[in-house]
Amino acid sequence: MVAYGAPGLGAGYMFLLLSLYVMKFATDVLLIAPAVMGVIFSVSRVWDAISDPVVGYLSDRTQHRLGRRRLWMAASVVPLAGTFAMLFSPPEGLHGSGLAIWVAIGVIGFYSAMTLFNIPHLSLGAELTSDYHERSRLFGLRHAAFTGGSIVALVSMQIFIGAEKEGAEVARSTASSIAVFAACITAILIAVAVWRLRERPNSQGRVNENPFHAFRDVWHNPHARLLIIVTFIENVGSAAIGALTLYVAQYVVGRIDLAPLIILAYMIPSTVSVPIWLPLSRRLGKVRLWIFSMLLTGASFGVMFSLPFLNENAAVITIFVAAMFAGLAAGCGGTIGPSVQGDVIDYDEYATGDRKEGSYFAAWNFVYKSASGVMLLMTGFTLQLAGFVPNKEQTMLTQVAMVSLYGIFPLVCYSIGAFLFSSFKLDRAEHDRIRSVLDARKAQRVD
Repeated sequence: MVAYGAPGLGAGYMFLLLSLYVMKFATDVLLIAPAVMGVIFSVSRVWDAISDPVVGYLSDRTQHRLGRRRLWMAASVVPLAGTFAMLFSPPEGLHGSGLAIWVAIGVIGFYSAMTLFNIPHLSLGAELTSDYHERSRLFGLRHAAFTGGSIVALVSMQIFIGAEKEGAEVARSTASSIAVFAACITAILIAVAVWRLRERPNSQGRVNENPFHAFRDVWHNPHARLLIIVTFIENVGSAAIGALTLYVAQYVVGRIDLAPLIILAYMIPSTVSVPIWLPLSRRLGKVRLWIFSMLLTGASFGVMFSLPFLNENAAVITIFVAAMFAGLAAGCGGTIGPSVQGDVIDYDEYATGDRKEGSYFAAWNFVYKSASGVMLLMTGFTLQLAGFVPNKEQTMLTQVAMVSLYGIFPLVCYSIGAFLFSSFKLDRAEHDRIRSVLDARKAQRVD
């Protein structure tokens, strides 16, 4: 379990900085237009959504002595570390379109490399255990490690924000040094996981040879289809949250110095609440608990719409309290969500006889990233159209545009997602029935 969760520290660190800081680093330090960054992030997410199914299906089909997942995780080490360091180390002589192309290559390359690691890693988690609640423990540890890495990244972000005050040159050199160090640590953590983990050899070769048939099975799975729809709606609503957190802290609340603490107020409950959600999932059921997390997430961000209309002290208190409750919800969703997805994959084995975790997690990531790409594009152009000017006081129109994307839109989307997910039928009793059939089939194969 420790070997499985450890790479999450590095992945969480990298992902947080990409989600929360790269856009601000690009607009405020590198002086790239926000609309250009919106296009870059949108294209990267759309491309990433295309690459996910390819990696997912190929990892399902891979047969190698390392296993069908660890081989891909090993292949991700160099490109993941290299592109992350590249993003924060643009050459001093690059300006204008050349600089934008450098950042575009870095962003697209990073997300592509993250796919090489993330899809096989998630898939491996679903394979390591078939127990209904043990799966929650495994993914809960992964979530805690991922969030722990994000917390460490907040320290770096605080250093980056402080370096910005000393000028662009200091900000660039500081970001470059820290990024290179973080890239090396992440590479080591992934390498250790590849070395220590083992895969079930009987999982290899159990997938349809036609990739279109594999993804057709995903869509024909009624439980997976509902999750796909809910995932799309949720992530259309939440994609702007990561990109806008620093903007809201600086230009709406007026306290950019508190931004890392605000994010920490989200991250700490997300991490420490994992042991709470595990026993609650046994008592209340994973499905009910995940619905609760959706509603709590939507409500927590919905109150953010009030921020431009509050005085500074009230705005600071509001955003801290809302961040804490949103973090609690994230701890629940990060623990329970992948566990439910693993149960859905068991249903596919029951219906088709295949084991294609990679195809399933790729399908969910495809939807997640497609939704994110659309919303990030909208976010960049919305900021530009609302009159955003970097490093200046923003108009009320610009502030309202920010909090509408940051608060009201997620509230609506998460509420719709919770309503739809309330019809999900794959509970503990149904999963136990499916597992009994699968275990009986396995016993017959052994005989």
